[in-house]
Amino acid sequence: MTTPLTFETWFKSLLPTISLTSAEKVLSLTAEGGTIPFIARYRKEATGGLDEVQIQKVIDAKETWDTLTQRQTFILGEIEKQGKLTDELKNKVLSTFQSNLLEDIYLPYKIKKKSKATLAKEAGLQPLADWIWDCGHEILKPEPGQTLEIWAFTFRNDDKGFTDAEKCIQGAQDILVERLSENGELRQKVRDAVFEKGGLKTGKAEKAKPNSKYETYFSYFEPILTLRKPENSHRYLAIRRGWMEEELTLSIGSNHEDTGLEDGLLQAFEAEAITDRQSVGAEILLKAAKLAFKAHVFPAIENEAHKSIKEVADETAIRVFAENVKKLLLASPFGPKAVMGVDPGIRTGCKVAVISDSGRFIADTVIHLQSDDQKTKAKALLTGVIQTGQIRAIAVGNGTAGRETESYLRAMLKEASIDVPVVMVSESGASVYSASEAAREEFPDLDLTVRGAISIARRLQDPLAELVKVEPKAIGVGQYQHDVAPHALKKSLELVVDTCVNSVGVNLNTASYHLLARVSGIGPALAKAIVEYRAKHGIFKSRTDLLEVPRFSTKTFEQAAGFLRIPEAENPLDNTGVHPERYGVLEGLAKSLGKSISELMGRDGVSMIKESKDHTTTLKTELGEFTFNDILNELEKPGRDPREAFIPFSFRDDIFEMKHLVVGMVCPGIVTNVTNFGAFVDIGVHQDGLVHISQLSNSFIKDPREVVSPGDRVTVRVLEANLDKKQIALSMKTEKSAEATARPERSTNARQPKKNNPRDSQNGHQKNSRRPEKAAPVFAKPSGAPPAIQAKSAQPPSRGKPLPKGPQKPQFTNNPFAALAGFKKDLKN
Repeated sequence: MTTPLTFETWFKSLLPTISLTSAEKVLSLTAEGGTIPFIARYRKEATGGLDEVQIQKVIDAKETWDTLTQRQTFILGEIEKQGKLTDELKNKVLSTFQSNLLEDIYLPYKIKKKSKATLAKEAGLQPLADWIWDCGHEILKPEPGQTLEIWAFTFRNDDKGFTDAEKCIQGAQDILVERLSENGELRQKVRDAVFEKGGLKTGKAEKAKPNSKYETYFSYFEPILTLRKPENSHRYLAIRRGWMEEELTLSIGSNHEDTGLEDGLLQAFEAEAITDRQSVGAEILLKAAKLAFKAHVFPAIENEAHKSIKEVADETAIRVFAENVKKLLLASPFGPKAVMGVDPGIRTGCKVAVISDSGRFIADTVIHLQSDDQKTKAKALLTGVIQTGQIRAIAVGNGTAGRETESYLRAMLKEASIDVPVVMVSESGASVYSASEAAREEFPDLDLTVRGAISIARRLQDPLAELVKVEPKAIGVGQYQHDVAPHALKKSLELVVDTCVNSVGVNLNTASYHLLARVSGIGPALAKAIVEYRAKHGIFKSRTDLLEVPRFSTKTFEQAAGFLRIPEAENPLDNTGVHPERYGVLEGLAKSLGKSISELMGRDGVSMIKESKDHTTTLKTELGEFTFNDILNELEKPGRDPREAFIPFSFRDDIFEMKHLVVGMVCPGIVTNVTNFGAFVDIGVHQDGLVHISQLSNSFIKDPREVVSPGDRVTVRVLEANLDKKQIALSMKTEKSAEATARPERSTNARQPKKNNPRDSQNGHQKNSRRPEKAAPVFAKPSGAPPAIQAKSAQPPSRGKPLPKGPQKPQFTNNPFAALAGFKKDLKN
């Protein structure tokens, strides 16, 4: 008798790199209400330093185990109700922890709908089916004169619809088909053969389009073993999408004309169905074998194969998406400086919004750039606001007319001798935010387009703070993100967002409730309560003030406090990642050294602690190695932002569209998306180009992420620009005859990735405009002059620090921006 598997042994086989002790601590802390960010950051001693991803794997493993054991219990209960549960069967169920094998065991006992076999059994045809089976296996011999037809006629049942011998034989055949299709050994034989020797084969479907992006798969075969490897799984998602769009046919089996796999498996069913091919009913048994295999078992295993490949593809695609989103969320922030956001437009003009250093909306307008006169007026308007309003950067959306608008602004600033960077910012997901309930709550009186311009400006200031308002999957930096399991994708991306927010930390006195809701232990309702309390009582002076917020419990404080920052706090530790539960230890250390807490901070303070060997040893013993090191890092750089410094970026100023590209041209670009098959790079022509994995490096690489990440600045060379297919092929390889291409600079920019195109290596990466408009080489002619920006003085005053003084030359005389005369005053409030 096999010993039933325990969770401990099952877990070791599933996640061998995670110790069972660490896993048990994670599950214990989770049961006590611990969040993943809190456990990963402040309980490292207990978990052995597991990170967020590993902790999530432990939690998922326990959920899977519970689901399997619950299913085992249900199956045993159902079989026992039928009086068919034996000790052997019970042991078999309890020792099976693969869901498909568990279902195979249960299949013969599963209560089914009124199938043909069930109706035949109810009509009393089981003995006839058994007689045919026994004769075919040389267990019985027919009596003299006992033919199949004569014997079948004796089983007639007019009430059940079996009125003659032919129908009775058909009913018996249905019972035999069910018997063979429920044979666990046969099902496993088919499963092993399909998974080990079978493959995915595709063909051209009737609805295939000319120059189809699925041309590669019009006659294609790939083994299942290969497709189940993570590095190849993206091809399955491409094929599946082509099948769903009815451009491809799709099946599983042998390679096209080869039928060896199917023929061999059919022979196995026939061998199981009959041993004496001269017996009475041999023809019925052979038909039953064929039907069982082709109509029941093979389709079921085919579905299992699709499910298995897709699980790998989903897991890989979700991991890629999560890694890309993390890079995007942690992109370099421009910082708390006044920014002008521009949402480009052709027909309706460019929407302009000004935000203060704290991200507070100040004013908006529309500018048109078609005629020379309108450009002159726009220049007067914009230079006046930039100079008087101390604007430190202009953020331009990368949708329709984005490059043209960027080019105009750069030229305009150069003519006016104004040194302000113009930065292209991704609009991906901006339309989702603009139309969301969150945007309506924030700006109930503003048009969608104005909300979009505000979001563009804020994305430059702080990508993380703004992007948390957008559903992660709408950001569009994934690999076939629309084809993967939605629940699994959402779960993974939510963890990424939470991890990013908590790793950076949140300013308790300036954060929106959207950002606060992502802090460990808080959530949307409590985040709104914090914002309401802050508006009513003023800024928080201490982390402990949070306990005054309604419904903010001590347990919530434990989970959240370490991730919240108060720059102006009385206790300097409140602006660090040091958890309040460790304040007493540091206060005792400071007292023993005769210093204040503030004197322990900075490099000198940390050096002083390290030089005191006795205190260092005591602290390590009391806190543990992980916590001791984390605290020293926080003390050395209190209030630090782990994100990299912002560095402006600009494209070539002589290319705006694909038609401007020439083979061999070297261009600066920004990586917008990384997939298994390569990286998409924006070079500023409204169409991302693909650097195939084979063109990413002079040396062989298995994974594009070894070389690039979203946001990386790279230098690429144009290999091809296909205007008909809208494909751009790029290379990062060095060539003696071309300008050397640099490896990517590991510094991210506020430029954001865009949505992924559903393809492998066939199409370029499309830009995603929030308001699709017909592309044009020049700006569409607008009607009327630009309206004056309307100052929004009713907004609450900014809590941000005033900006350093910039150019102060007022240009509001006879200017429609005169309504912004109070802008400088507004910034200082």
